[in-house]
Parts: sequence; C-alpha cells; structure tokens
Amino acid sequence: MPRETLDRKIRHLFDEIIVMNSMVEQATIGAIEALKKQDLKTAHQIINADQHINTKRFELENDIIVTIATQQPIMAGDLRMIASILEVVGELERMGDYAKGIARIVLLIGEQPLVKPLIDIPKMTDITISMLNRAVSAFVNQDVEVAKRIPAEDDQVDQLYQDIYHELVEIMISDPTTIDRANYLMWVSHNLERMSDRVTNICERTIYAATGRLVELSASDDEMISYT
Repeated sequence: MPRETLDRKIRHLFDEIIVMNSMVEQATIGAIEALKKQDLKTAHQIINADQHINTKRFELENDIIVTIATQQPIMAGDLRMIASILEVVGELERMGDYAKGIARIVLLIGEQPLVKPLIDIPKMTDITISMLNRAVSAFVNQDVEVAKRIPAEDDQVDQLYQDIYHELVEIMISDPTTIDRANYLMWVSHNLERMSDRVTNICERTIYAATGRLVELSASDDEMISYT
C-alpha cells in the first residue's frame, strides 16, 4: 500500500469518526429531549437506533484490521495513529450506550411525574456535547493544545452532577415515595458524567497519537501526568 493510499485510508477513518460522533450526539440530545417531554416513542427509537452505532463501530474496526494487515511494513507513527482511532471508536460506541441507557430510563419513568424540574441535566448535556464535538475535532486535526484544554471543563459537569445528586437525596429523604423516580434521574446524570470522562479519554488519545506521549489529563494542565 503506497504512502498516499495509507494517508487516504486514515482520512477516510477520520471522516467515519466524525459521522459516528454525530450519531452519538443525536442520540444523546434525543434521549434528553425524550426525558423532558416524557416521549416514550422517541425513547424507543433511540434504543433501536443504537444498533446503527454498534454497526458503525464494527465496520470501522474491520477497516482498521484490514489496513494494518495490508500495510507492511507500517511506520510506528502510523500504527500509533491507527491504534488511537480504534480506541476512539470504542469510546464513541460506549457513549452511544449511555444515550441508550438514558432512553431506557425514560421508559422506566413512563408517565410518572418527574421529581424535579430538568434544569441541571440539560446543562450537563450541553457542556458534554460541546466537549465531545471539540474533542473529536481536535483528534482528527491532531490539535494537541485544544485536547489539553478540554478536560478542564469536566469540572463543570462533575459539579452539576454533585448538585443533582445532593438535591435528589434531599428529595428522597423528605418523601420516600419518590425514591425510584429520583434514582432514575440520578442515573441519567451519572451517564452524562461518564460521557464527559470518556471525552477526556479521547483527548488523551489525541496527545498520544500526535506525540507518542501517554498522559493522564485531569482538571488542568498542571495536573497532567506523563507516563513517558
């Protein structure tokens, strides 16, 4: 496989990651909208559509395996990039599972009234989706500086998660009949919090693919731990 063919293949994989990211974004936003409106039909559609995200993952994994098998010898930097693409695809598929999980919670709540207005959960969603889109963009453009900055925003998601958690606990204590419904919302916020953590994983993969450095990103660059 000549050099230009490999470059074209990697660009194709990047394009497919962008498509997959869009699928995850739509599933997440749709699940939260279904929660707001208690729209059971949309929740069912999101659950069923998760199969498309899974299929996209398997297709990309197969493409990656074929690329590795047919590109011999393969440069270390190219192999690092391809391995990172494989990792990012896995992160996106897992985020799709979180969106599907939220849709399932919508079905569990059904027509029961929500125990609290949805204020912080949509905020968590907006921040997480913004982080995700910029992280994927940074990955395909190999923008290390952007990748380093994005994880700091996870603090906002974590704080909202803690606020929601404490508010829901207070609601459960004051009215034990709300325990199940409060737990459902707690799981929604948990799924969003986990999504933002996986965005950080994508940022770490961006740095590894571009530089060969294995780092663990946390709230700030001051807390960036290097393993190389």
